[in-house]
Amino acid sequence: MRLLIVEDNSLMGSGLQSALTGASFDVAWVKDGESALASLAKETFLAVVLDLGLPGISGAEVLQTMRGLGNKTPVLILTARDATLDKVTCLNLGADDFLTKTTDIEELVARLRALIRRSGRDGKYACGDLVLDLDAHTATQKNVLLPLSRTEFDILSVLVTNAGQIVTRKQIELALYGADHQTESNAVEVHIHNLRGKIAGKVLKTVRGVGYIMGAPE
Repeated sequence: MRLLIVEDNSLMGSGLQSALTGASFDVAWVKDGESALASLAKETFLAVVLDLGLPGISGAEVLQTMRGLGNKTPVLILTARDATLDKVTCLNLGADDFLTKTTDIEELVARLRALIRRSGRDGKYACGDLVLDLDAHTATQKNVLLPLSRTEFDILSVLVTNAGQIVTRKQIELALYGADHQTESNAVEVHIHNLRGKIAGKVLKTVRGVGYIMGAPE
């Protein structure tokens, strides 16, 4: 499930990215409103976690611009501000939920999943006869449960939610470990090899020198 975090504080943004990646979300993180609007123009997200106090274009302006352009992506405001006026203003502008930064990560994850469900997306993705259920944390092929490790499931989540598009090794490493984690040079390749041994057919392919792709045509 691809999320967009808009947070200018590096420590907070890094922590959110790591925690939400650990909850099986595929996370993009930008640090200002201009970058947020550019990302939203180029890519579809299941939800946006939006800070209000951003440099340049504020979070409220990002939200107002999104809704003005007809973008209905669920938006969860996550801010240090806790005044009722801020909450009412954001909800009137089209925010779907409002939390303060003291909220536990477990509640944040639960609220995000609830927003995504209410938006009509149930967390299930299909790629041919392969079905990924991100909420149940399961993968099946021809209705048979695949015996995947946590890391294998997380890699498959990134690949299936981006089916038909090339995913680089760097993108997979960021989704699994975050930006600051050091990994063994062949770690992703080992997990990909193991995945291929558990998935029937040639739906997972290598694009030599670039990355991997799910559901690519023969």
